[in-house]
Amino acid sequence: MIVGHEGAALITPEELFAGNTATFDVEIPPSLFDSERAGDPASRPVRKIRLRPLTVKDIQLIAKAAKDDEVLTSVLMIQKAVVEPPLKQSDVASMRSGLVSFLVDRINHVSGLTTTEEELRAIADAPIVQAFYLLAKEFNWTPQQVRELTIGQVVGYLECLNQGRKQA
Repeated sequence: MIVGHEGAALITPEELFAGNTATFDVEIPPSLFDSERAGDPASRPVRKIRLRPLTVKDIQLIAKAAKDDEVLTSVLMIQKAVVEPPLKQSDVASMRSGLVSFLVDRINHVSGLTTTEEELRAIADAPIVQAFYLLAKEFNWTPQQVRELTIGQVVGYLECLNQGRKQA
């Protein structure tokens, strides 16, 4: 059974793909590109870069091209996601590592590839996740074994654990 809001409309294909054209202006901290200049960091001009989210196709191509090379993965991610200014692979490869790390983090964020601590806490607090964790711990099951259980089996095993604790 799928639970949702009453009267909620199903999403259209156009709405699913609408995010493909979104762009995000990201402010780059001056310390990441302007550390040579003397003076107060607050007086340095604000610089921005325009990013677009990576698509599934982008990620597949990057993974295939880079294989296990983390540096090349980062370079390709930046090259694909940066809209303004347009960058060549050699431009990205010559960037400072701190700037590359910052950009990859922001690209992951705008692409929906990262979660915040609050989102992770909400996932961990979800009843089904708690149930899976308890079953894996109590029965020494692997995540794969727990994932294969039906909801009925999960409820049954949880009830058995609950009754066992009441008797103890």
